Amino acid sequence: MGNLKLNADRFKGFADIYDSARPKCPEKVIELILKYLSKKPSAVVDLGCGTGLSTRIWSDVSDRVIGLEPSTDMISVARKKSNCLKNLEFISAFSDNTGLDNNFADVVTCSQSFHWMNPETTLNEVSRILKKNGIFATYDCDWPPVCDLKAEIEYNKLFDKVKEIELTDPNIKNSLKRWDKNSHLINIKNSGKFQYVREIVFLNSENCNAQRFIALALSQGGLQAILKAEKDEIKPFLLSFKEKITDIFGNSEFEIGFCYRMRIAVK
Repeated sequence: MGNLKLNADRFKGFADIYDSARPKCPEKVIELILKYLSKKPSAVVDLGCGTGLSTRIWSDVSDRVIGLEPSTDMISVARKKSNCLKNLEFISAFSDNTGLDNNFADVVTCSQSFHWMNPETTLNEVSRILKKNGIFATYDCDWPPVCDLKAEIEYNKLFDKVKEIELTDPNIKNSLKRWDKNSHLINIKNSGKFQYVREIVFLNSENCNAQRFIALALSQGGLQAILKAEKDEIKPFLLSFKEKITDIFGNSEFEIGFCYRMRIAVK
Protein backbone atom coordinates (compact mmCIF):
# COMPACT_ATOMS: atom_id res chain seq x y z
CA MET A 1 0.00 0.00 0.00
CA GLY A 2 2.94 2.34 0.64
CA ASN A 3 3.89 2.58 -3.05
CA LEU A 4 0.27 3.10 -4.07
CA LYS A 5 -0.11 5.91 -1.53
CA LEU A 6 3.01 7.57 -2.97
CA ASN A 7 1.51 7.29 -6.45
CA ALA A 8 -1.72 8.92 -5.29
CA ASP A 9 0.17 11.75 -3.57
CA ARG A 10 2.06 12.37 -6.82
CA PHE A 11 -1.13 13.86 -8.31
CA LYS A 12 -1.68 16.54 -5.69
CA GLY A 13 -1.68 20.18 -6.66
CA PHE A 14 -2.43 20.18 -10.40
CA ALA A 15 -5.89 18.64 -10.78
CA ASP A 16 -7.28 21.74 -12.51
CA ILE A 17 -4.50 21.76 -15.11
CA TYR A 18 -5.00 18.03 -15.60
CA ASP A 19 -8.75 18.37 -16.11
CA SER A 20 -8.55 21.27 -18.55
CA ALA A 21 -5.61 20.07 -20.66
CA ARG A 22 -5.85 16.29 -20.84
CA PRO A 23 -7.61 14.67 -23.80
CA LYS A 24 -11.30 13.99 -23.46
CA CYS A 25 -12.17 10.31 -23.40
CA PRO A 26 -12.88 9.23 -27.01
CA GLU A 27 -16.34 7.97 -27.96
CA LYS A 28 -14.45 5.12 -29.65
CA VAL A 29 -13.80 3.69 -26.17
CA ILE A 30 -17.52 3.19 -25.56
CA GLU A 31 -18.08 1.91 -29.11
CA LEU A 32 -15.40 -0.77 -28.81
CA ILE A 33 -16.36 -1.91 -25.31
CA LEU A 34 -20.06 -2.22 -26.22
CA LYS A 35 -19.09 -4.21 -29.32
CA TYR A 36 -17.68 -6.91 -27.02
CA LEU A 37 -20.29 -6.56 -24.27
CA SER A 38 -23.20 -6.75 -26.75
CA LYS A 39 -25.69 -5.13 -24.36
CA LYS A 40 -26.38 -1.96 -22.41
CA PRO A 41 -24.33 -1.99 -19.19
CA SER A 42 -26.15 -1.60 -15.90
CA ALA A 43 -22.98 -0.70 -13.96
CA VAL A 44 -19.61 0.71 -15.09
CA VAL A 45 -16.60 1.15 -12.79
CA ASP A 46 -13.73 3.46 -13.77
CA LEU A 47 -10.53 2.75 -11.81
CA GLY A 48 -8.01 5.54 -11.23
CA CYS A 49 -10.53 7.93 -12.70
CA GLY A 50 -8.62 11.13 -11.93
CA THR A 51 -10.87 14.15 -12.45
CA GLY A 52 -13.59 12.03 -14.05
CA LEU A 53 -12.76 12.68 -17.71
CA SER A 54 -13.06 8.96 -18.44
CA THR A 55 -16.02 8.44 -16.10
CA ARG A 56 -18.52 11.07 -17.19
CA ILE A 57 -18.76 9.73 -20.75
CA TRP A 58 -20.63 6.68 -19.39
CA SER A 59 -23.42 8.67 -17.73
CA ASP A 60 -25.69 8.45 -20.79
CA VAL A 61 -24.85 4.81 -21.43
CA SER A 62 -25.02 2.95 -18.11
CA ASP A 63 -27.64 2.97 -15.36
CA ARG A 64 -24.94 3.39 -12.73
CA VAL A 65 -21.39 4.72 -13.05
CA ILE A 66 -18.75 4.70 -10.30
CA GLY A 67 -15.34 6.37 -10.48
CA LEU A 68 -12.65 5.26 -8.02
CA GLU A 69 -9.72 7.53 -7.27
CA PRO A 70 -7.29 7.66 -4.31
CA SER A 71 -6.00 11.19 -4.95
CA THR A 72 -7.98 13.68 -2.86
CA ASP A 73 -7.27 16.57 -5.24
CA MET A 74 -8.38 14.64 -8.31
CA ILE A 75 -11.56 13.24 -6.80
CA SER A 76 -12.55 16.67 -5.50
CA VAL A 77 -12.52 18.07 -9.05
CA ALA A 78 -14.34 14.98 -10.34
CA ARG A 79 -17.17 15.49 -7.86
CA LYS A 80 -17.51 19.20 -8.64
CA LYS A 81 -17.62 18.57 -12.38
CA SER A 82 -20.20 15.80 -12.08
CA ASN A 83 -22.54 16.88 -9.29
CA CYS A 84 -25.51 17.24 -11.67
CA LEU A 85 -25.30 13.64 -12.91
CA LYS A 86 -27.52 11.56 -10.65
CA ASN A 87 -26.31 8.13 -11.82
CA LEU A 88 -22.64 9.00 -11.27
CA GLU A 89 -20.69 8.75 -8.02
CA PHE A 90 -17.06 8.90 -6.97
CA ILE A 91 -15.43 6.78 -4.27
CA SER A 92 -12.04 7.35 -2.67
CA ALA A 93 -10.39 3.93 -2.98
CA PHE A 94 -7.50 2.01 -4.50
CA SER A 95 -7.89 -0.24 -7.52
CA ASP A 96 -7.20 -3.47 -5.60
CA ASN A 97 -9.59 -2.70 -2.74
CA THR A 98 -12.72 -1.15 -4.26
CA GLY A 99 -15.19 -2.18 -1.58
CA LEU A 100 -17.70 -3.11 -4.27
CA ASP A 101 -19.75 -6.30 -4.31
CA ASN A 102 -18.83 -9.48 -6.17
CA ASN A 103 -20.13 -9.57 -9.77
CA PHE A 104 -21.10 -5.91 -9.53
CA ALA A 105 -20.08 -4.43 -12.88
CA ASP A 106 -20.64 -5.14 -16.56
CA VAL A 107 -17.65 -2.97 -17.45
CA VAL A 108 -14.46 -1.95 -15.63
CA THR A 109 -12.27 0.65 -17.30
CA CYS A 110 -8.89 2.14 -16.54
CA SER A 111 -7.84 5.23 -18.48
CA GLN A 112 -4.20 6.40 -18.46
CA SER A 113 -3.65 4.95 -14.98
CA PHE A 114 -3.11 1.17 -14.99
CA HIS A 115 0.67 1.69 -14.89
CA TRP A 116 0.25 3.21 -11.41
CA MET A 117 -1.49 0.08 -10.10
CA ASN A 118 -0.18 -3.27 -8.94
CA PRO A 119 -1.29 -5.41 -11.90
CA GLU A 120 -1.67 -8.68 -9.99
CA THR A 121 -3.80 -7.40 -7.11
CA THR A 122 -5.77 -5.03 -9.36
CA LEU A 123 -6.64 -7.76 -11.87
CA ASN A 124 -7.77 -10.02 -9.02
CA GLU A 125 -10.10 -7.26 -7.85
CA VAL A 126 -11.32 -6.53 -11.38
CA SER A 127 -12.20 -10.18 -11.86
CA ARG A 128 -14.01 -10.25 -8.53
CA ILE A 129 -16.26 -7.27 -9.25
CA LEU A 130 -16.89 -8.11 -12.93
CA LYS A 131 -19.89 -10.17 -13.98
CA LYS A 132 -19.45 -13.22 -16.18
CA ASN A 133 -18.74 -12.04 -19.76
CA GLY A 134 -18.05 -8.55 -18.41
CA ILE A 135 -15.42 -6.34 -20.03
CA PHE A 136 -12.19 -4.95 -18.62
CA ALA A 137 -10.52 -2.27 -20.74
CA THR A 138 -7.37 -0.34 -19.95
CA TYR A 139 -6.27 2.31 -22.42
CA ASP A 140 -3.50 4.89 -22.75
CA CYS A 141 -2.46 7.48 -25.29
CA ASP A 142 1.11 7.89 -26.50
CA TRP A 143 3.00 11.10 -25.73
CA PRO A 144 3.50 13.54 -27.30
CA PRO A 145 0.34 13.83 -29.40
CA VAL A 146 0.76 13.90 -33.17
CA CYS A 147 0.95 17.52 -34.28
CA ASP A 148 4.18 19.08 -35.58
CA LEU A 149 7.76 17.85 -35.98
CA LYS A 150 9.41 20.79 -34.21
CA ALA A 151 6.89 20.80 -31.36
CA GLU A 152 7.22 17.07 -30.79
CA ILE A 153 11.02 17.37 -30.68
CA GLU A 154 10.76 20.12 -28.05
CA TYR A 155 8.34 18.02 -26.01
CA ASN A 156 10.73 15.08 -26.10
CA LYS A 157 13.68 17.26 -25.08
CA LEU A 158 11.80 18.36 -21.98
CA PHE A 159 10.72 14.86 -21.00
CA ASP A 160 14.12 13.32 -21.70
CA LYS A 161 15.31 15.64 -18.92
CA VAL A 162 12.37 14.62 -16.73
CA LYS A 163 13.30 10.95 -17.17
CA GLU A 164 16.94 11.69 -16.42
CA ILE A 165 16.03 13.37 -13.13
CA GLU A 166 13.61 10.57 -12.23
CA LEU A 167 16.37 8.01 -12.71
CA THR A 168 19.22 9.86 -11.01
CA ASP A 169 17.65 11.84 -8.16
CA PRO A 170 17.02 9.41 -5.25
CA ASN A 171 14.22 11.46 -3.72
CA ILE A 172 12.31 11.62 -6.99
CA LYS A 173 13.11 8.01 -7.87
CA ASN A 174 11.79 6.76 -4.53
CA SER A 175 8.64 8.85 -4.70
CA LEU A 176 6.84 6.59 -7.17
CA LYS A 177 6.22 3.02 -8.26
CA ARG A 178 5.35 2.60 -11.93
CA TRP A 179 4.68 -0.56 -13.91
CA ASP A 180 5.63 -0.92 -17.58
CA LYS A 181 2.78 -0.07 -19.96
CA ASN A 182 4.24 -2.46 -22.52
CA SER A 183 3.50 -5.31 -20.12
CA HIS A 184 -0.22 -4.55 -19.73
CA LEU A 185 -1.37 -7.06 -22.35
CA ILE A 186 0.76 -9.96 -21.12
CA ASN A 187 -0.11 -9.22 -17.49
CA ILE A 188 -3.81 -9.42 -18.30
CA LYS A 189 -3.31 -12.64 -20.27
CA ASN A 190 -1.15 -14.22 -17.58
CA SER A 191 -3.66 -13.43 -14.85
CA GLY A 192 -5.81 -16.31 -16.10
CA LYS A 193 -8.94 -14.32 -15.25
CA PHE A 194 -10.21 -13.71 -18.77
CA GLN A 195 -11.46 -15.88 -21.63
CA TYR A 196 -10.29 -13.46 -24.35
CA VAL A 197 -7.69 -10.68 -24.42
CA ARG A 198 -6.47 -8.47 -27.26
CA GLU A 199 -5.00 -5.05 -28.07
CA ILE A 200 -6.72 -2.42 -30.21
CA VAL A 201 -5.11 0.80 -31.49
CA PHE A 202 -6.86 3.91 -32.77
CA LEU A 203 -6.35 7.65 -33.28
CA ASN A 204 -8.54 10.39 -31.83
CA SER A 205 -8.24 14.03 -32.88
CA GLU A 206 -8.85 17.19 -30.85
CA ASN A 207 -8.33 20.92 -31.29
CA CYS A 208 -5.33 22.55 -29.66
CA ASN A 209 -3.33 25.76 -29.36
CA ALA A 210 0.07 26.66 -27.90
CA GLN A 211 -1.35 27.26 -24.43
CA ARG A 212 -3.01 23.87 -24.30
CA PHE A 213 0.05 22.10 -25.68
CA ILE A 214 2.12 23.61 -22.86
CA ALA A 215 -0.57 22.65 -20.36
CA LEU A 216 -0.49 19.06 -21.63
CA ALA A 217 3.17 18.92 -20.63
CA LEU A 218 2.39 20.48 -17.25
CA SER A 219 -0.34 17.87 -16.69
CA GLN A 220 2.26 15.10 -16.54
CA GLY A 221 2.90 13.76 -13.05
CA GLY A 222 6.63 13.33 -13.62
CA LEU A 223 7.19 16.98 -14.45
CA GLN A 224 4.94 18.11 -11.60
CA ALA A 225 6.82 15.97 -9.08
CA ILE A 226 10.10 17.57 -10.12
CA LEU A 227 8.63 21.08 -9.96
CA LYS A 228 7.19 20.44 -6.49
CA ALA A 229 10.60 19.16 -5.38
CA GLU A 230 12.08 22.46 -6.63
CA LYS A 231 14.74 20.85 -8.79
CA ASP A 232 16.43 23.82 -10.45
CA GLU A 233 17.88 21.79 -13.32
CA ILE A 234 14.43 21.42 -14.92
CA LYS A 235 13.75 25.17 -15.05
CA PRO A 236 15.77 26.10 -18.16
CA PHE A 237 14.33 23.12 -20.04
CA LEU A 238 10.76 24.09 -19.13
CA LEU A 239 11.36 27.75 -19.98
CA SER A 240 12.87 26.81 -23.34
CA PHE A 241 9.95 24.47 -24.05
CA LYS A 242 7.37 27.18 -23.35
CA GLU A 243 9.21 29.70 -25.50
CA LYS A 244 9.70 27.30 -28.41
CA ILE A 245 6.08 26.09 -28.40
CA THR A 246 4.79 29.66 -28.30
CA ASP A 247 7.12 30.54 -31.19
CA ILE A 248 6.10 27.48 -33.24
CA PHE A 249 2.33 27.86 -32.91
CA GLY A 250 1.80 31.51 -32.06
CA ASN A 251 -1.94 32.23 -31.78
CA SER A 252 -2.99 29.53 -34.22
CA GLU A 253 -5.50 26.77 -33.61
CA PHE A 254 -4.53 23.34 -34.90
CA GLU A 255 -5.46 19.69 -34.72
CA ILE A 256 -3.58 17.12 -32.66
CA GLY A 257 -3.98 13.35 -32.70
CA PHE A 258 -3.84 11.12 -29.64
CA CYS A 259 -2.72 7.57 -30.47
CA TYR A 260 -4.51 5.16 -28.14
CA ARG A 261 -3.65 1.60 -27.17
CA MET A 262 -6.52 -0.31 -25.60
CA ARG A 263 -6.10 -3.69 -23.95
CA ILE A 264 -9.53 -5.26 -23.79
CA ALA A 265 -10.47 -8.45 -21.95
CA VAL A 266 -13.65 -10.51 -21.65
CA LYS A 267 -14.15 -12.34 -18.35
